[in-house]
Amino acid sequence: MGENQSAADPGFDTGVPHSARVWNYWLGGKDNYPIDRQVGDQVRELYPEIVDVARHSRAFLGRAVRYLAGEEGVTQFLDIGTGLPTVDNTHEVAQRVDPACRIVYVDNDPLVLLHARALLASTPEGECDYIDADVRNPGDIIERAAHTLDFDRPIALMMLGILGNIEDDDQARAIRDRLVGALPGGSYLVLEDGTAAVNPGAAAEAERTRAEAGDPYKLRTPEQLATYFDGLELLEPGVVSVSRWRPEATPWGDPPVVTAFCGVARKPSTGTG
Repeated sequence: MGENQSAADPGFDTGVPHSARVWNYWLGGKDNYPIDRQVGDQVRELYPEIVDVARHSRAFLGRAVRYLAGEEGVTQFLDIGTGLPTVDNTHEVAQRVDPACRIVYVDNDPLVLLHARALLASTPEGECDYIDADVRNPGDIIERAAHTLDFDRPIALMMLGILGNIEDDDQARAIRDRLVGALPGGSYLVLEDGTAAVNPGAAAEAERTRAEAGDPYKLRTPEQLATYFDGLELLEPGVVSVSRWRPEATPWGDPPVVTAFCGVARKPSTGTG
């Protein structure tokens, strides 16, 4: 795709960067445009660690989904802001554990929509769906996701790198509250977002560069991210760098801390979260 994709395709503005495509570029993908690579290179020049952040964030997704599907028996996943397909997408990880898992992806990038067929390659026992929607309209997401997911049974809500796109703190919290409020008890929130906890000067410069390029992303503190888990039962090890959430053991010890932080929490069987 990338440069071979026709700029005349409806819904595309190839002169404006998009977070999903910039992220795809950092992960080594080819589904991006020159403007995405330009912004990605500018950010990487200011903050070289961003590539490690992208890769560790992707690895965290895999560990969290394997844990929830394998150890907690979760068979339903609502992945908001899924981005462009790459290796080990949510449905691939979950259905590898339990082929009957159901997954709904949500994104608002037309290029992601073009790749929906790749995302929808479900097992015969399970089901996948894709919703072209904006996280700023959580009611629409919930209504449409209910065509595939049973909101009377536990659901894992995946919000990886999405709330940073919402600059207003009150709006970001309201979105989180609406989505978590719709989940039944026994569901899980899996959340990750960028912070300036590591190399704050460079992170702030990268944040400014993205905003000036038309792809704003707000960095919040780990303490601010922790408030998104209010009313939920936060699993160990709590809110930590994505590289430090239950990493696989290696002879070299713990991986380095990166600036994206995450957490996984369970919604109690009573209460609204």
